Amino acid sequence: MAIYYRGIFFLAGSAFLGEGIEILVNMILARELGSHGLGLYMSILPTIFLIVLLSSFELQVSISKFIAEREERYHRNILYHAISITIIFTCGLFLLATLIIPFIPVFNTYHPYVRWFVMILIPVISFTSVARGYFMGKQQMGKIAVSNFLRKVIQLGGLFVLFRFFAFDAEEALLIAIGTLIGSEIVVFLYLIYMFIIQFQQLKRQPFSNMNRKVVRKSLMAVSIPTTGLRLFSAFTGAIQPFVIKAALVHSGMTGVLATEQFGMLMGVAISIGFFPAFIAHSLMIVLIPAVSKTYSQKDYSTLQKMLQQVMKLTLVYGIAAVTLFYFFAPELTSLFFKTGTSAVFLQLLWPFFLFHFFIMPMQAFLIGLDLIKEAFIHIIWSTIISFSLILWLGSSPEWRMNGVIIGMNTGSVLLALMHYLTICKKIGVSLFMKGMIQKATE
Repeated sequence: MAIYYRGIFFLAGSAFLGEGIEILVNMILARELGSHGLGLYMSILPTIFLIVLLSSFELQVSISKFIAEREERYHRNILYHAISITIIFTCGLFLLATLIIPFIPVFNTYHPYVRWFVMILIPVISFTSVARGYFMGKQQMGKIAVSNFLRKVIQLGGLFVLFRFFAFDAEEALLIAIGTLIGSEIVVFLYLIYMFIIQFQQLKRQPFSNMNRKVVRKSLMAVSIPTTGLRLFSAFTGAIQPFVIKAALVHSGMTGVLATEQFGMLMGVAISIGFFPAFIAHSLMIVLIPAVSKTYSQKDYSTLQKMLQQVMKLTLVYGIAAVTLFYFFAPELTSLFFKTGTSAVFLQLLWPFFLFHFFIMPMQAFLIGLDLIKEAFIHIIWSTIISFSLILWLGSSPEWRMNGVIIGMNTGSVLLALMHYLTICKKIGVSLFMKGMIQKATE
């Protein structure tokens, strides 16, 4: 448990600094790109994240889970097989992307170089995932924390220097914004691979045991494939969400330009501010996946119950404090981006979305560690269907418009959190309100 808390401390500390830098990054982007340019930037991000997800194949999750569950003498062999899988997968995905990406229409609105910038991410993210998964499984969260912080610093530094000393037109400025994001990922790749090589050289000098190649690959795929499917669905819905929201707003009578600007204020301002405290939830998620996996493999249900209690209490404390602050100081916070009251209203109305999302992230880590990935996938499907249905229905109404969109987002977040929580309680044998423990956990 000491390692568990130390990992959270390292990750949360670096993530806090990183999120502070992220606010500065979004402020620079808002100033340099304008509301319409920021809307275009936020619209392409889900597609980029979708490609990042495919490139990672969620190996960081499967490797960290497998490393945490196995003795150290097997780690070298596990990594050999993981690297071989990554090489084969990356080559195939890169070739496929070369054929498909030039014809994806979403890139037509952007500079032609954006397509090729995104292609660079495929090998970078794939091999970074192997290193990241190993360090997560070994609970070496300091390296993960440094890499996360490094990404934000490089992005901020690149944007500041380029926009400070050079002048760009609207299309070039958007290209620079996307290019610095991808450049920061390359720097993280170089750092993590360097640290991984050092660690791997140490492993080669230690006694080791081989595992059957089929067993290793089957174990890795048993986690990577369903987890990728889960994340792929989330990323796909995230990629189409901008178009769903803007289509609903246009159907309500808004012009296309105004709908893009409102979406930019929603995602670039309100969501950016509201997700600032999510660095704690993300840190919990990274630490919990290997921790829950190891504890569950030992059938230590009492520890799992205590971990759930601690996570829920911590999330409740900082979550309520955060949304209260956002609600009462929304105008002051959003004025750092744009001098308009619209984004402040968005921030205030989204408080249920933010609060329950803080619970969702660590609970997804519990579900992965408890081998309940299928259940998590079903939860996300249902919550997304209901959320998008409400967005289209209410957002298309001239009386509701963006308020209807926000109601749909809030409903999806609340529903997903409740489904996750009830499933975890049933699995580990804890009562609904955690007032008393059920002695026999369900298998």
